[in-house]
Parts: sequence; C-alpha cells; structure tokens
Amino acid sequence: MCNDPAIAKKINSAVFPGQQGGPLEHVIAAKATAFKMAAQPEFAQRQQRCLDGARILAGRLTQPDVAERGIAVLTGGTDVHLVLVDLRDAELDGQQAEDRLAAVDITVNRNAVPFDPRPPMITSGLRIGTPALAARGFSHNDFRAVADLIAAALTATNDDQLGPLRAQVQRLGYPLYPELHRT
Repeated sequence: MCNDPAIAKKINSAVFPGQQGGPLEHVIAAKATAFKMAAQPEFAQRQQRCLDGARILAGRLTQPDVAERGIAVLTGGTDVHLVLVDLRDAELDGQQAEDRLAAVDITVNRNAVPFDPRPPMITSGLRIGTPALAARGFSHNDFRAVADLIAAALTATNDDQLGPLRAQVQRLGYPLYPELHRT
C-alpha cells in the first residue's frame, strides 16, 4: 500500500488492534455451523415454511371478522418472515395486544407503525414473527391454527375468553423445551 515504512507503520498501527482484532475461535465455529446448516436442503424448506407461515398469518388477520375490529395488516400482507399489525383503529394498543397474546402463551412484540400516534413503549402496532415456529416444525395447518388463535385473542371481548384459547395453544404441542414442564 505504501513504500514509505514510516507511513506503513502508522497505517498498520491505526488498523490493528484499534480497528481490527484477531479471529475469535468461537465466532468462527458459530459461522461454520451456520453455513453448514444453511447448505442443507432442510434449511431452504424451513425458510419457505417461515415465509408461507407469515403469509398464512397475514391472510387470516385481513379477514372481515378481524378487520371490523379495526385491526389491519400493514401493507395488506407480507413477503418476509414477519407480519406487522396496525392497531391504530382498534380498541387495543400494541402493549395491550402483546399482553393479551402473552396471556394465551403466544409471544409477539409491540411495534411502532408509520406515523404512530402512541408513545414508543405503548405503540399502535404488533410484530408477529414466524422463524421460531418454522424452526420448531410447524406445518401450514399449524400456522392456520395459530392464526385463528391470534385472531380470536385479539378480537376477544372479555378476559374470560382467553383461558380456553390458552388451552388450545398448549395443545398445539411443539414445546420449546419438552423437558421443562410448567407448574
């Protein structure tokens, strides 16, 4: 890069160790494992199931029984692994929707939507991701069941309706850690 040894030394000293560190073996091992997994046909199948699942969820949440409650899917659908739900016209805000779904053992995140009128810790949106479900082996039918459960929880008119929904969620199976049992 430079024939002047003094300038070369300054450049090298500025880059290492300040801007560049040595290779970390655990990071290399993690990348190697990820690359090996991504090279398998099962990975592509899981990614397709992830996208299909997100589309199934988005499709269900655009149905009239959900839409009439002011719940909408931002952009009308999805082409990625998540669904962003717009609650600006709903009775629920993002925090309430997140809490309601947590009450039935479905984990989602509240999320801001464009031009969100609510504060960042409350939000007017909900983000529903599908990678964890796809990785756990959920089929298209399972995604349909989850979509119905999410729709039912978000449109429930009272908390008494959440108990039976939670029981249905638990019957879906696919426990994250089968060896752990809830008491």
